[in-house]
Amino acid sequence: MKRKPDIRIIIPAFNEENAVGKVVNEIPMDIVKEVIVVNNGSVDQTSKEASKAGATVLDQPEKGYGRACLKGIDYLKTCDNTDIVVFLDADYSDYPEETYKLIEPITENGYDMVIGSRALGNREKGSMTPQQIFGNWLATRMIRWFYDEHFTDLGPFRAIKYQKLLDLNMQDKTYGWTVEMQVKAAKNKMRSTEVPVKYRQRIGVSKVSGTVKGTVMAGYKIITTILRYAD
Repeated sequence: MKRKPDIRIIIPAFNEENAVGKVVNEIPMDIVKEVIVVNNGSVDQTSKEASKAGATVLDQPEKGYGRACLKGIDYLKTCDNTDIVVFLDADYSDYPEETYKLIEPITENGYDMVIGSRALGNREKGSMTPQQIFGNWLATRMIRWFYDEHFTDLGPFRAIKYQKLLDLNMQDKTYGWTVEMQVKAAKNKMRSTEVPVKYRQRIGVSKVSGTVKGTVMAGYKIITTILRYAD
């Protein structure tokens, strides 16, 4: 009899007290073993709301999306067993119940990594800014040009085999986390695919696309990361 995979979800969270509980509560716990919320220097009740919803809460006071993800990975190294890791944002823009869709290509078809593509799915009007849409288009085209890997999105909602994630030796501590994972997966000839996911307007204001500074810094980091790993 095939063993049920141990699936854990990592959710980086910075000042998401109004959303993180909703995210955790809508995760399908019949397939997920543990939900880990990494409180990334929040000054509100993010940690309390995540814990109330049943998540394991870790603190990473030094801000940075990648730092929060790396903190979650360090925690996984202390766990008895993890087969698949899912990354999910805390702002309620994704639909946590669609975790099933990301897991299936791994468990049923042997893929190493699955990206939830907002470009292929049903995206609510206004859920992504024009600069986000263009940035994703440019970044995925650059990945195709330099790495011969076809992606349509850098969507944060994604699943990956735990051992494959460790093999990537992730390093980025800020905005380049998602693209670093996809670029390194391409370089390592991992079997990757995408599934369409729904996307809605987030709760609250984005700390990245919601500001000019955040948008510029994220765009610069994404492009330089793509170029850094190109041979």
